[in-house]
Parts: sequence; structure tokens; C-alpha cells
Amino acid sequence: MSEHSKPVKRDLSHSRQFPGQHDDEKVLAVVRQFIVALRHQIVIGGMVIVLVMLPWSLSNNFATGLVGITTNFMLLGFLAFFGYALWQWASWYYSVFILTSSRLIVIKQRGFFNRQVSELALNNVQSVNYHINGFNASVFGYGNVRVQTLSGSGDLDLNFVHHPAVFQQQILSAVHAHGSTAEPTS
Repeated sequence: MSEHSKPVKRDLSHSRQFPGQHDDEKVLAVVRQFIVALRHQIVIGGMVIVLVMLPWSLSNNFATGLVGITTNFMLLGFLAFFGYALWQWASWYYSVFILTSSRLIVIKQRGFFNRQVSELALNNVQSVNYHINGFNASVFGYGNVRVQTLSGSGDLDLNFVHHPAVFQQQILSAVHAHGSTAEPTS
């Protein structure tokens, strides 16, 4: 086995920092949803482009007197499309799953002004499962990871995770490492 075929394990503790990170906490993984999570938004954006270009193309061919109005309509449609695309991209890009040496943090961003942060201590993790459902998920290698808790606060569902088996193993390794370093209670 050559050295190039071995998986690379990166220590992200020095390269990644986030607000609220504890001094003794190391970042083990930062995972973003797979880009396929934006598939519905891409389809909607394509339909918007077609709908705003249709009146312009018809006026160029059949009603040349309406070209100015339809050009303005088309430009307004493109502006709306780019605003929608930027909104959706921000929601995808700033939604991350952060695995540290002591907790799992789920940040869900919706647009520019709505952020929900959930946190789960690793000592509350009961089990971690993943599910790859369907042809596209199998081909592109994404799926859902479910983290079940001991506390009864509900399961954490991490959707559209690229290589969910790898992330599951990272979480389980962190849970076992955290459990072996935790101080016993009396």
C-alpha cells in the first residue's frame, strides 16, 4: 500500500476557531451539507429565468414596441433571481455541523437574519446512525446522520451529509475518546 492511498487525518484544532469555543476544546470536524441540498432551489431559479426571459423573447419577435417594457421586466426578474440565489446560498453555506472534542454543534442558517444553534454534549450521545436513501444519494455519496441522545431532548438529524459513514465514525470516535477521558462521578 503506497503512502498516497492512506487517508489523511487532519488536526483542525489550530486552524479552525468559532465563537463560543472553549479553551480546552479541539475542533475535530466541520461538515457542511452536500451541495445537492440546493437542488430544489436550483430548479426554481431555472424556472424563474425562463419565465422572465419568455416575455422579452416574444416581444423581440412579435411585438417590437414592447421591447423596452419587457427588457425592464427581464432585468427585474434577474435581480429577483440573484437575490433569491444569494439568500439560498447563504442559508446553505452558513449551515454547518461542528464536531469538537466535547460537543456536537449544529448551526442552521435561514437567509441572512435567522440562525438556530443546537448543541449536544458528547456524553449525552446514545447512538449514531446514518441512512443513505435512493439512487442519487448512493451515486453522489450523501445521506442523513441521526444522533440519538440519552437526555430525551430529541434526536439530532443532520441531513444531506457528504460521506455520512465517515462523519458517523468521527462522531463515534469522539464520543469514545471523550468517554475515556471523562472523570468518573462519585
